[in-house]
This record gives sequence, structure tokens and C-alpha cells, in this order.
Amino acid sequence: MIEYGLFLAKVVTVVVALVVLVTLLMGARQPRSAGELGRLEVKHLNEAYEQGTKSLNQSMMSLEGQKAAQKAAKKAEKQRLKAEKAALKRSSNSAEGQTAPTSRVFVLDFEGDLEASAVSSLRQEVTAVLAVATADDEVLLRLESAGGVVHGYGLAASQLRRITKQGVKLTVSVDKVAASGGYMMACIADQIIAAPFAVLGSIGVVAQVPNFNRLLKSQQVDVELHTAGAHKRTLTMFGENTDEGRQKFKAELEEVHQLFKRFVSDNRPQVDIEVVATGEAWYGQRALEQRLIDEIQTSDEYLIEKMPNAAVYEVTYEIQQSKIEKLVKRFAQLTTLIPTQNRVLARHTLD
Repeated sequence: MIEYGLFLAKVVTVVVALVVLVTLLMGARQPRSAGELGRLEVKHLNEAYEQGTKSLNQSMMSLEGQKAAQKAAKKAEKQRLKAEKAALKRSSNSAEGQTAPTSRVFVLDFEGDLEASAVSSLRQEVTAVLAVATADDEVLLRLESAGGVVHGYGLAASQLRRITKQGVKLTVSVDKVAASGGYMMACIADQIIAAPFAVLGSIGVVAQVPNFNRLLKSQQVDVELHTAGAHKRTLTMFGENTDEGRQKFKAELEEVHQLFKRFVSDNRPQVDIEVVATGEAWYGQRALEQRLIDEIQTSDEYLIEKMPNAAVYEVTYEIQQSKIEKLVKRFAQLTTLIPTQNRVLARHTLD
């Protein structure tokens, strides 16, 4: 019976593996139409907040109280619709024929990884918002990122620059962490708010490359590297590194650091850049003292304060992914558990 059980387990394992493989292959062969690249989703947060509050209040009422509350809610809804119709009628009789602008807050989310891959959705969200936003509106970006590659976060910061260039107020909220490349994005904002123990700053640059040259020599393996250009390669993984290459590599890091410092100084001139650009990170209250942020406040507090006087909309662009892409993304998320300094980095990383 034990042998039969082991045999059955092997058969089940092989069958499951084959089913998964066939499913992945079928998913990969299915063509993706142009209309399936992504989908823009908009959620009215005022309504969600009011519904939650209403549900909680009703759960604490008696049966008679719930009925009375429902009648009052219906009456208020009728009055609201009547007021909207009257306003629409007045606007249609006016010379402009448009309703008076209402203050709106558009909420975007950015969860950054090493490659800043969320910029693909961010650029679509920003484009959609700027198509309708006016100077009376505001964009709130809920940002969470510990940094990553220079070019990825540089592009993400450029997307946020589009908002401020159009004259729309930009507020960045940091509830957990906006360090390194994450802070590069945050400093674009007109206002930065952060939770008391959020991590900010880390204005520095890091790059690390392992070298296997001695191991290869011990196995009598030669590596030939041919380049055209004095500095086409500085440090390598398999060749023998030189002091000249190391000096050039450090010089490149210092150049990126200087660009990073200048970028922060241009966007937040109130910051003493020589004090904060040491690669250190600060928690919320210390970041406020260093003027890296403007106020201690969570994104939830900020939005609840805005809701009585503004319509708040959460805008999300969901990129459709095949089963293969989802599997690869899941694998990539698992590999992020490995510390960045143990990876093979051929690019400079903001840190």
C-alpha cells in the first residue's frame, strides 16, 4: 500500500505538471487584441466613504431607526437630484452653456519596484487626468517605493512633471517609504505629506558587480573582452578589473549623485542638500525637520479632509497580462526577497 501510495503521488504530480504546462502554452498562443492592452478604472471615493459610514451607522441603530434613516436618505437624494437639475437648467440658459467647475481631487497610486515598472500605468493615468483637469483640481499621488534604476525613476518623475507644468496642484503622500528614486519622484510635488514613521530621503547612488575572475583562473578558464572606446567597459564580472576601471566607475557614480543632488535642490530649494544628500534616510518627523516634507499626515486623513468640499476620484490603469506574464511577474516578486546588493547590477541604482 505504501508503494502504491508513492506511485499514485508521482502520477498525480506528473499530471498536474502537464496540465499547468499545457495551460501556459495555450495562454501564450492566444493573440492579444489591441483593445485588451489596458483598462482605465475610476472610483468615486466620496460615495464609497459615505456608503461605509452609512452602513456602520445603520448597524448600530434599532429597526425603527434604520427605517427612519432610509427615509431621510431618500428625501436627501431627491433634493440633491432636484438641485442638480435646476443647476443644469440654469447653466443651459447661460451664455457659456456649461456648469460651474467643481473642485476635484484625482488619486493615483504608485508602488515602485527596482525597475519602476509601474510607470507604464502611471503615464496612462496622468494622460487621462490631464485631459479633464483644470487649475481648480488637484492630483494626489500615494507613493510607495524604496528606489531603483536611475532611468526608470527619472521617467516616473518626468510623468509627474507633466502635472505641475499644466498648472494642476500635485500632492505626494508617503505612508510607508519614498526613498532614493522614490524621493526623486516625491520632490516634484507642490506639497509632500508623510506618516510619522514613513521613511524618506536616501539621496545617494549605489552599484555593485560581483567578479568571478579568480574562480575562473583557478579552473583554467580564460575570458577575453575586446572593446572600442577607452571606457566602454569599466568593471566586469568575468575579466580582471583594473584600478583605472575602478576609478572611472566611481567617477560615474559621483556624477549621477551630483545630478541627483541638483535635481532635489531645484525642486526643493528649502532643503540643505549637503546635509541630506549623504545616502541616509529619515523617518517622518526627522524628515520634516530637514524640510524633506511639508507636513505629517497620512493619505487617509488628507482625503477625508478634502471630501466635504471636493469630489475625490481614484484613477487606476490596469494593464492586461497573459498567464505567462503573470507567472513571470510572480517569479520576479519572489526574487525581490533577495537583497539588492546581492544582485548582479550592470546599471547604477538610486539608493
